[in-house]
Amino acid sequence: MAVGIQRIESVLYNVEDLGECVRFFEDLGLTLAERDDERAVFETLAGQTLRLAVPVDPDLPPALEPGPGIREVVWGVDTPAELDAIVARVAADREVRLSGDGVHHTADETGFGLGLTLARPDKTGRRTPSAANTWGNVSRWNSPLTSVGRVRPLRMCHVALNIPKTGRDEAVAFYVDRLGFVPTDIVKPMGVFMRCEGDADQHNFLLCHRPDRASTNHVSFEVPGFDDVVEGGNHMIAEGWREARRLGRHTVGSSRWTGRRWTAATPTPGRPFHWHPPCCCRPSCHRCSTPSA
Repeated sequence: MAVGIQRIESVLYNVEDLGECVRFFEDLGLTLAERDDERAVFETLAGQTLRLAVPVDPDLPPALEPGPGIREVVWGVDTPAELDAIVARVAADREVRLSGDGVHHTADETGFGLGLTLARPDKTGRRTPSAANTWGNVSRWNSPLTSVGRVRPLRMCHVALNIPKTGRDEAVAFYVDRLGFVPTDIVKPMGVFMRCEGDADQHNFLLCHRPDRASTNHVSFEVPGFDDVVEGGNHMIAEGWREARRLGRHTVGSSRWTGRRWTAATPTPGRPFHWHPPCCCRPSCHRCSTPSA
């Protein structure tokens, strides 16, 4: 396995209506691990955390957008030595603060909160998706499909942040040169998709300059199979959440997704959604450059 950043470790949202946000992420399938009057912590099956807070830690960088939004993304690194090396590169021109939970806190070029810590062990229990039959290629005999049951996301697989067009090259270079991210799809009018060194997904991170402002775009949650995408989306609709985007698919990334948006009060910005399956890239895979969106 490549050394360096392995995965998203935690995402922190600043929220206004904690109760509605908790309801949304429970309906999405995350496990509520902690909650009090001001904060809630959810876990994925892989052991990552999604944190919601009404009053956010004042030591974090100032908010970049009014109202709710992503305030910090924490990335998990594989070894203490590699963590120290990355922190040293980041600290060359900015303050880095170490908190009691072992997270090194700073800000990226845009001003989003950035954390670095040791990656927790991946405790995901794997599940084989249902076999699919097509004309001339039958793999399931005498076995009807059954419901997948309650859909539970395996992990947070990518985060997307909006950034201003001015300074976009410097914003991308920070993640590439300091943190070791690899650009995998450069969509010139829109943004740059990147993957971290320790993951084979086509991308784990997107810096999107098309909106020309710093704000939250989305977080995606991987599920085991396409049936989970469908049934998870149906469950969200049954619970009263409104669909923001139709079922779709990335071209280079080849993943299917469902986008789900809430009605009435907005609990979190962006469009969290179920996601399956990721396209995987070998380290030798060359970056793609797309001239138009």
